[in-house]
Amino acid sequence: MEDSNKLGINTICVHTGEVKDEQFKGAVSPMFMSTSYAFDGVDVKRYPRYFNTPNQEMLCKKIAALENTEDGLIFSSGMAAISAAMFAFLKTGDHVIIQQVIYGGTFNLIVSEFEKYGIEYSFTESDKAADFKLLLKANTKILFIETPSNPLLGITDIDAIASLGKESGIITMIDNTFASPINQNPADFGIDIILHSATKYMGGHSDISAGAIAGSNEHIAQIWKTAINFGGNLSDQTVWLLERSLKTLNLRVKEQTKNAQEMAEYLERHKNIERVYYPGLNSHPQHDLAKRQMKGFGAMLSFELEEGINAMDFQNALKLIKPSMSLAGLESTTVSPTQTTHALLSAQERLDRGIKDGLIRFSVGIEEPKDLIKDIEQAIKSLQ
Repeated sequence: MEDSNKLGINTICVHTGEVKDEQFKGAVSPMFMSTSYAFDGVDVKRYPRYFNTPNQEMLCKKIAALENTEDGLIFSSGMAAISAAMFAFLKTGDHVIIQQVIYGGTFNLIVSEFEKYGIEYSFTESDKAADFKLLLKANTKILFIETPSNPLLGITDIDAIASLGKESGIITMIDNTFASPINQNPADFGIDIILHSATKYMGGHSDISAGAIAGSNEHIAQIWKTAINFGGNLSDQTVWLLERSLKTLNLRVKEQTKNAQEMAEYLERHKNIERVYYPGLNSHPQHDLAKRQMKGFGAMLSFELEEGINAMDFQNALKLIKPSMSLAGLESTTVSPTQTTHALLSAQERLDRGIKDGLIRFSVGIEEPKDLIKDIEQAIKSLQ
C-alpha cells in the first residue's frame, strides 16, 4: 500500500486499513470474530481486550491516516475513549484544565469521578486560549478542548492551545467529533491526542456505538496500557461496520456540511428564529478563526426559536426531521440539549454555559435542503 500521506482523502477512506482477504480475494475486509488466538510461535498474541485482533489493528491504521497521526485506538464508545485517554496520563495530585462548554458526558465524568482519585480540575470562563493560561498550575497535566463545541458551536483556537501545551510541557487533547477528520485535523496544529465519538460521523448511519483516539506512537502506547485494564474494546462485528462506514466518510460529511451552510443561512433569515449558532455564518463571533483552522464548517448547528414557540412542540410537529438522541447520521435530526446531552448539569450550570431550555441542536443530513426547509415551515405554521 502506498504511503497514506500521498493518497487522496477518498482513497484513504476506502483503502487504508483494509484487512486483505488472502484466501478468497473478496473486495471487502473479512471479519475475524474469534476471541481466542494462538499464543505459541506467533509474532503477536492477539486478544480482543488488547485492541489487536486483525480487524481492530487495521481499522486503527485508517483512523490514524485520516487524522494525520502515527497511530490510533478504537473503543466501545466516545466516553470509553475519553476516560482511557484522561486516566492514562493522570494520577492523584494532578490538575486538568477543561474548556467551559463541552459535551455533558465529559463534564459529568470530570465532576463525578476526578475528585474520587484526588485529581484537580478547572473550567475556563470562555473558549479563549488566554483563559487556559490564567489557570495553569505547576501540576497541570492536560489541556482539554472541544471545538466546535457541543451544543453552541463555539470555536477554540487550536493552534494557540497546542502552542501553550508545548511551551508548558502539558499534553493537549481535543474532542474532534463535531468537525470529523474531514473538516478538521488538529494534529496539523500540534494537538497531541485527538478523540472522537465514532458513533457520530465516523459511524454515520446511526447504527453503531464506538469511540476513537488518534495520536503519536508514544501517546497511544501509554493510553493502551490503561485501556486494556478498563476493558472498553469494541466487538469485531462493530469494528467491521465502522470500517464499512468510514469508506464513505468524506462523501457523507462533505454533503452534510454543504447542506448545513444552506440551512444555517435560511434559519438566520427566518422571522421566527431568534438566534443561529453555526461557525459558517459571518455573524458567528469566531467565523474568521473557524476559517483558519477548519476545511469546512461542519454539519452541526443550533438555533433558538422566538419566544412563544415551545421547542418540544416544534420538534414533535416535524414530519421529516427526526427528534432523536444522537447526531451525525445520514438523516437530519434535532434534539433539546437540556433534556439529553446536558441533562446531567443543573439548570444553573446550563445557563452559565449559555444553554437555554429553548435551544435546539440540529444535525443536518444528506436530504435535499428544500425538503428540510418545507418541514420546518410546516412545523412552525402548525404552532401559530
